[in-house]
Amino acid sequence: MSYLSSQLSVKTANRLLPKALLCAAIGTIGLSLASCSKTDNAPAEGAAASTETLNLYNWSEYMPQEILDGFTKETGIRVNYTTFDSNEAMYAKLKLLDDSSQYDLAIPSTYYVEKMAKEGLLQELDKSKLSNFSNLDTSFTNTKVDPENKYSIPYMWGSTGLAINGDVIDPATVNSWNDLWRPEYKGQVMLMNDMREVFGMALLTLGYSGNSSNPDEIKAAYQKLTTLMPNVKTFNSDASRMPYMEGETNLGMTWNGEAIIANNEGLTSLVYKYPTEGAILWMDNFVIPKNAKHVDAAHKFIDYLLRPENSKIVSEEIGYASPNLAARKLMTEEVRNNPTIYPSKAILAKAEFQEDVGDDALQIYQQYWDKLKTGR
Repeated sequence: MSYLSSQLSVKTANRLLPKALLCAAIGTIGLSLASCSKTDNAPAEGAAASTETLNLYNWSEYMPQEILDGFTKETGIRVNYTTFDSNEAMYAKLKLLDDSSQYDLAIPSTYYVEKMAKEGLLQELDKSKLSNFSNLDTSFTNTKVDPENKYSIPYMWGSTGLAINGDVIDPATVNSWNDLWRPEYKGQVMLMNDMREVFGMALLTLGYSGNSSNPDEIKAAYQKLTTLMPNVKTFNSDASRMPYMEGETNLGMTWNGEAIIANNEGLTSLVYKYPTEGAILWMDNFVIPKNAKHVDAAHKFIDYLLRPENSKIVSEEIGYASPNLAARKLMTEEVRNNPTIYPSKAILAKAEFQEDVGDDALQIYQQYWDKLKTGR
């Protein structure tokens, strides 16, 4: 078993998230959906006749327009693209709102796949409709989180690490999560607007697991984060490169793909680093909600994305690592060997995949997160 597969397999089962916590997550949905981007892409002339619309619920800027247009051109199926900015908001939307049938595909992170499947929020996949499934790297399939990929198909994987604007700060001087606390960075730091990632970062600085469920360790992480707040300028998990590109912040957290996009969009001075304490790793996956109306269209879209040439387009445009082995073989050496996208074994050995922490711990995280964000 590879390192990646063994890390993914240790995720633990999670119990039902309390309704109070869900309601807190629901509160973020209004903001998330208010800034949704929707793609109502018309089929090209000569495309297969169809009146069907696939409703895709995904992270912001996480699906190239070229892919959406290509799928519509080939199948005649339009894609309605709606976004969320956290796993919690996505989960709460599918769990609590009556009309969850409005979504045919969603893309949660791995530690939420197991949770949603156990709670009956997902339907089983029909892999006889996924002719390109064999293109996936077996390091990412058949894990304990989802044995035999009964409910999920890997989409992209990546990391959360340090981002430094080299035009303002010498990247050689920032190597640790702890560097974000330095007093000279007052009002310059950006944190992800993600409870688990921010607390995971703080836990790592204290020598704890980023997946701790120990109340004392979570409290210690909160107390340390309160001392970071004078340095924090903003929280962002929608397009985390933008505060750097707009000059709002000069260092902090980001996803590796966002750093790649920022470089491609002109901010070549933005440097991405894996912190000495270890990076935070995650993997996102296709799932079909239990009340999806267009199940066949959902399978067609997944299979379309599993084609090597399409997975290659996605990975190269949005800057994240592909679990599609056949796609990686099509990539240039420059992309395949880019350590920001595909970290070395030594870096992976210190990194940690996000895991379910259990309902009790999640409540504690949420309580401290709310206090941290409101300053109470």
